[in-house]
Amino acid sequence: MATQAEKYTYQTFWSKEDGEFVSTVAEFPSLSWMDDDAGRSQEGLRNLVAEVLSDLEANGEVVPQPFGERTFSGRFNVRVSSSLHRKLAVDAAREGVSLNAWVVQKLASA
Repeated sequence: MATQAEKYTYQTFWSKEDGEFVSTVAEFPSLSWMDDDAGRSQEGLRNLVAEVLSDLEANGEVVPQPFGERTFSGRFNVRVSSSLHRKLAVDAAREGVSLNAWVVQKLASA
């Protein structure tokens, strides 16, 4: 069975500037761990997240829900300038699709 810390969204990348691998976790943007070995970087961060989770729970604080356990409706609103709205609507019309379909296509290819 996976521990709660393993359920979060991790990323590890090489940092040329630091000369080490950096691991980050999306649900805790202020946390990171660096090591010259990618596996140790990931392990260090998972251990840190486990400690943070224990501290949050012990203090009765809110524990962020992992993205993988969240439910998403598939809907969100975006406010844009009237000129961008016009451009997108024209582009969608030229392609013969709805504005919604055009924006979804653009987001998917971003």
